[in-house]
Amino acid sequence: MSSVHLRNWSITLGGARIIKDLDLQVDEGEFLVLLGPSGCGKSTLLHSIAGLIDADSGAIDIGGRDMRFTDPSERGIGMVFQSYALYPTMTVRDNMSFGLRIAGTPKAEIAARVERAAEMLQLEALLGKKPAQLSGGQRQRVAIGRALVREASVFLFDEPLSNLDAKLRAELRRELKLLHQRLRSTMIYVTHDQVEAMTLATRIVVMRGGEVQQIGSPAEVYQRPANRFVAGFLGSPAMNFIDGEVDIHNCFRAGAMSLALAPDAPVGCAVLGVRPEHVSIDAFGALAGTVALVEPMGNHQVVWIDCAGHMLSSIAPELQHFAPGQAVRFAIDGARVSLFDPDGGKRL
Repeated sequence: MSSVHLRNWSITLGGARIIKDLDLQVDEGEFLVLLGPSGCGKSTLLHSIAGLIDADSGAIDIGGRDMRFTDPSERGIGMVFQSYALYPTMTVRDNMSFGLRIAGTPKAEIAARVERAAEMLQLEALLGKKPAQLSGGQRQRVAIGRALVREASVFLFDEPLSNLDAKLRAELRRELKLLHQRLRSTMIYVTHDQVEAMTLATRIVVMRGGEVQQIGSPAEVYQRPANRFVAGFLGSPAMNFIDGEVDIHNCFRAGAMSLALAPDAPVGCAVLGVRPEHVSIDAFGALAGTVALVEPMGNHQVVWIDCAGHMLSSIAPELQHFAPGQAVRFAIDGARVSLFDPDGGKRL
């Protein structure tokens, strides 16, 4: 395994600046997830680490070696793309071993590596089949196996599960996490799916417009978002936002709504953010509203509450019954809210 270090990394494509003076340190054995909306530059960044896209400026070290002008084949990288990119006329065994054969690896070594990867990915029974005979999940396992046999120091994943249905995504997500726990290799993973990011990552890098918005553990990024963009991007349903003001008595006010906050709350205009799980419907709650919409989710339900013109989502147990138009009382955990600057969106 190797660390990856980017310094002042900038990339321009078609006259547009995609990555802007980015600094990033990926530690040995880490599972780092690059998360962000389409077009934020995360895939471009990943491809530049692999050497498939040239940077305009900056430095990149992999395993302590300067790789700025090193060919992709010499960077010690194993890459898995969104499309499986398998050779249709080759068997699974030949697809997995192709790169090794081109590199002149001894046959015995190739066979041992393929067998080892096939065992880890449960592909032993499929080694003689061709891609057309495989399911989408099996094809993606082969693509992952092709990267594993290289025994690379860093593995790069470019949205490898996005073409799969929800059930297969969940299965392969678990397998990837177990694979990382087993190999302890350095892995950098690109996705726009927050569930993948939260479940796989040791650290998440949230990106927007080619810039890093926040880096932290899944818990840190979710519980203490650095700005309103991060807060709104993570979470399903998304964080509730209310424009208002904090007075000198540490009370947040938004029209007829008021909420007691922690003693250190900054005074002045602010946007209050609260996760749906911290909005609890309670007969003794201090706030009142009307149910606008109920979304059953199986083991829970999302209840949308209209409170003085503010629409808030709340997570409620599936056994409770709510109906549109029903009057309810609810509480917001003032110790679990976030406050953001109404202009720049930065966390206060």
